[in-house]
Amino acid sequence: MKKSHPIRRAVLAGAATVSGIVLLLSLKPASDPASASAQGAAASQQSAAAQESPQGGTAQQSSSGARTVTGDVAQTQYGPVQVRVTVSGGKVTRSEVVQIPSGGRSTEVSNSSVPKLNQEAVAAGSADIDAVSGATYTSAGYKKSLQSALDKAKAQGGGASGSAGTAGAAGPAGSAGSSGSSAAPQAPAAQARTVTGNVAQTQYGAVQVRVTVSGGKITKAEAVQAPKGGLSDQKTAMAVPKLNQEAVAAGSADIDAVSGATYTSTGYKQSLQSALDKAGG
Repeated sequence: MKKSHPIRRAVLAGAATVSGIVLLLSLKPASDPASASAQGAAASQQSAAAQESPQGGTAQQSSSGARTVTGDVAQTQYGPVQVRVTVSGGKVTRSEVVQIPSGGRSTEVSNSSVPKLNQEAVAAGSADIDAVSGATYTSAGYKKSLQSALDKAKAQGGGASGSAGTAGAAGPAGSAGSSGSSAAPQAPAAQARTVTGNVAQTQYGAVQVRVTVSGGKITKAEAVQAPKGGLSDQKTAMAVPKLNQEAVAAGSADIDAVSGATYTSTGYKQSLQSALDKAGG
């Protein structure tokens, strides 16, 4: 019996050691899920924060109010011209062409003139820009399409002011009578007026030009009289549309004569100058 005591002690010690190991192993896995859970929660918070960031950026972009509008196609002698503008805060921030004359000499003219026209449009913030020398037709078409784009942008973003202006014109008497009466005198001042120049006599017949002026700029030019009969009809049909476009683009009588229609061009310029003198006076 005395010899069995050491064996019992060894057995009991081994059992205690095994029990301790089992307890340690059972406690360690229990801590791992907790840490994994904490890490998962932190990751989900970071993911949520990351998702909120792009939404914040989108909101800032939309609050800027920038919008892009494409103007109508303007047909010129050398091809169509169409302009697209980006407007933000009532200002032109970008201007570019969608369509432009191309092929042969037209490509060279477009490449040299379009960048200048784009810069002028952004700088001026309107279609009141100068024609590029050597690109009269392209410039005229550009300005026409640009103006239509700006009109569309104004119609889209300026509905409130437009309705207020209508109210002022329709109801000068009323609670808003003071603002209506102040707006009323401005409208006639901004209205276009049409002036007819003196008749210019040429070797092939009379030439007379009528212009429409608005804001100190020529918005329209047309021939009231032009040489007729025989070859004169062909020359008039060829030359007058070009002269009309050049007059609007240049905003003055300093325009080039049309090849093959020297007399008609000279008479046109003389009558145009007299019309502008009358408009200026």
